[in-house]
Amino acid sequence: MVFDGNCAFCCKWITRWQALTGDRVEYAPYQQVAAQYPHIPPDEFTKAVYLIEPDGATFRAAEAVFRSLSDAPGRRWMYGAYRRVPLVRPMSERAYRFVAEHRRGLSWITRCLWGSDLSPSTYHLTRWLFLRLLGVIYLIAFASLAVQILGLVGSNGILPVAPYLDRVYNHLGSDAYLRLPTLCWFDSSDNMLRGLCFGGMAMSVLLILRVTPTLMLIALWMLYLSLTVAGRVFLNFQWDILLLEAGFLAIFLAPLRLWPRLSTERAPSRIVMFLLCWLLFRLMFLSGAVKLTYDDETWWNLSALTYHYETTPLPTWTGWYAHHLPAWCHTISCAVMYVIELVMPFFIFAPRRLRMLAGFAIVFFMVLIGLTGNYNFFNLVTVALCLLLFDDRFFSRFFPRRLRTRVPAAPLPRRRTPVRTVLLSVLAVFVVAVTTARGYDRFTRRTTLPKSVQRWLAPIRPFRSFNSYGLFRTMTTSRPEIVLEGSDDGRNWLAYEFHWKPGDLMRRPRFVQPHQPRVDWQMWFAALGNVRRNPWVASLMQRLLEGSPEVLAFFEKNPFPEMAPLYVRAVLYDYHFTDPQIRSDTGAWWARKRLGLYARPITLRNR
Repeated sequence: MVFDGNCAFCCKWITRWQALTGDRVEYAPYQQVAAQYPHIPPDEFTKAVYLIEPDGATFRAAEAVFRSLSDAPGRRWMYGAYRRVPLVRPMSERAYRFVAEHRRGLSWITRCLWGSDLSPSTYHLTRWLFLRLLGVIYLIAFASLAVQILGLVGSNGILPVAPYLDRVYNHLGSDAYLRLPTLCWFDSSDNMLRGLCFGGMAMSVLLILRVTPTLMLIALWMLYLSLTVAGRVFLNFQWDILLLEAGFLAIFLAPLRLWPRLSTERAPSRIVMFLLCWLLFRLMFLSGAVKLTYDDETWWNLSALTYHYETTPLPTWTGWYAHHLPAWCHTISCAVMYVIELVMPFFIFAPRRLRMLAGFAIVFFMVLIGLTGNYNFFNLVTVALCLLLFDDRFFSRFFPRRLRTRVPAAPLPRRRTPVRTVLLSVLAVFVVAVTTARGYDRFTRRTTLPKSVQRWLAPIRPFRSFNSYGLFRTMTTSRPEIVLEGSDDGRNWLAYEFHWKPGDLMRRPRFVQPHQPRVDWQMWFAALGNVRRNPWVASLMQRLLEGSPEVLAFFEKNPFPEMAPLYVRAVLYDYHFTDPQIRSDTGAWWARKRLGLYARPITLRNR
């Protein structure tokens, strides 16, 4: 390949092509080798690149580029398209002439989009970081569940899983195994539930240590899916399915080795990298789009954040201060949020610098969310996905030299067998098709997918690994809160105090993330409806009458430490943040107004 050595633009792209083709193509500036090719006028070398093959065949301009890149792994199709697909040849040559005539301006654009180094990006350190952070997130998720699982679905929990599985099996027969894919079918005892949590924690540590990462990821996905199915309403959050989907795709990203070493690892699959970036794109873009397609006035007029910090499920003390920022600050913040959620996702698939800009913007957004609200490990999963937008060249500056030197200087060939390549391609088509269909279904509430498509999607829904997203599509503008109260005489009532959700007016809102107190969270959702739509609240009240230790562990204050009360009821209040003057005078963070009973008093008949 002969090029103009005095053209900075040409030299940058030649460096990139040389990294792709390796020693299969020799590159030389015409200033040094033009005399060897007298049949080509010297001034022609300044207009286009030339490819001269050993047999003397000569190609120029776009055809020379495509033919030389056909020697790069995975790029042979480009020259085939140039030769055989209608219109590709003339359009490519016209585009080449335009670029050749505007090299100075395009050189500046190239520098802005890719930087000064156009060598292909590698992702060894990126994968190393992503998989370890994913292991940390799994560890947090399983540890958080370990201290709650018996109170949620254990034999003395709010919604025991064993009788639930029995009812489902009696109704569906063997179809129940596919409808509810969980290891609890083998054993749904309390020991099994604890074993799933502690087993997940142990495997998370092994993943962090990079011990058989592929096998660990498969096991972690199965264990967390099992707990998600068993947990029902308490594990029915978008971050649970986000972790399952990211964990499922990570199985195909991890090196298939007993104990991988950076120095001998093959490059990560670009197909799987794309699918993980596609997940991040859907998560962010759909979260912004549904805010507009669901016709919520507060999102349209940019006033949603004037309510957000006060009505978030588990507020923080920083949220109290954010709530009292000027209205113009909330308006600007909402507009910036739309830029991050609707514009930045498209940069995920853009050239290197725009891709990194998207990564920085989304990470910054996640940090702000984490500073003003308790969203457990959701922010961490999103940040982990953002790591994939940065390459080894970026991360190497933060790694110690001993680790940087283990990364291959040149990308090792991926060594994909035809079967593996076909399987990954089929997986990519399947994931994109399914998630696009499900994303369309979430995109608007006015249209639904055809019944034939819904039937096609039905068998894969229980596995919760091909999802649609859309956080905060409507903004709650008030904060109803359920307060559980007990009484021994039906006249004097004492309140149970949860660890984290608002209750005591004087208690400062606290940070609890990355732990997720799932009953506290569900109480927020239950308050937006009624007890008929949230029958688990009645079950929770019954467990309080029974004095279940596993359920009482969800409360910071038990007003009946010696013996369970005779009656339990649920009272609905309207909570809102106090203003700075009231808090300064009284110390109260909250003010409330009683709205009425959420659930009438209940008692155990045999008591």
